[in-house]
Amino acid sequence: MEETAQAGTAVIDEAGEAAATQADGGNAPGNGENPAENGGFANETRAETPDSAQNGDSEGGEWPDEANLGAKIAELEAQLAETRDQLLRKAADFENFRKRMNQEKQNAIDFANQSLLLDIIPVIDDFERAIQSAEGSVELTGLPAGKAMLDGITMIEKRLTSQLEAKWGLKRFNAAGEPFDPNRHEAMMMEKSPEVQEPVVQEDFVKGYMLKDRIIRPAKVKVIMPEKE
Repeated sequence: MEETAQAGTAVIDEAGEAAATQADGGNAPGNGENPAENGGFANETRAETPDSAQNGDSEGGEWPDEANLGAKIAELEAQLAETRDQLLRKAADFENFRKRMNQEKQNAIDFANQSLLLDIIPVIDDFERAIQSAEGSVELTGLPAGKAMLDGITMIEKRLTSQLEAKWGLKRFNAAGEPFDPNRHEAMMMEKSPEVQEPVVQEDFVKGYMLKDRIIRPAKVKVIMPEKE
C-alpha cells in the first residue's frame, strides 16, 4: 500500500511538472516571436525615419531666394496699384455720370414748358406792337377813351410778362447798344460806320427771350459794322 501511494504521488508530480513545462514552453515561443516582430517594426521605423527627414529637408528647402521674392513682391505691388487706379477711374466715371444725370433731370424740369412759352412769346410781341402803334397815334391818345384803352393794354402786357418771369423764369432782354453776339442776336440789317471798332447792335426789331439761363429766342437786330475789317 505504501508503494502504491508513493507511485501515485510520483505520477501526480510528474504530471504537474509536465503541465508546468508545457505552460512555460507555450509562453516562451510567443514571447520569442513578439520581440522579433516588434524589433522588426522598430527597425523598419528607424529605417524610414531618415528617408522622411531627408524628404522633409528637401521639400522645406525649396524657398525662393531674395531676388525672386523681391520680384514677386514688386509684381504684386504693381498689380495692386493698377487695380487701385482702375477703381479710382471707375469711381470718377460714376460720379461724372451721376452729375450728368442730375443735370439732365434738372434741365428737363426747368425747360419742360419751353415749347409752351415759345408759343406765348408771339402773343407778347403782338401786345408790344399794339402799344407802340397806339402811342404813335395822336388821335387815339388824345381821346380819354383811347388813352384808357392804351393804359389797359399796357397793364395787361406788363402783368403777363412779369408773371411769366416770376413763375417760369422767362426774361425779355434788350439788345440795343450791346456788342453783337451771334448766340444772342440775329442780324437782320447791317450798316458800316467809322465810329465803331467792333460790331454793335444799333436797334432791336424783335426782342430776345431767355428761359432761366438759356437763350430760347435770339433778338432780331440791326448791326453797325466797322468800316475796316
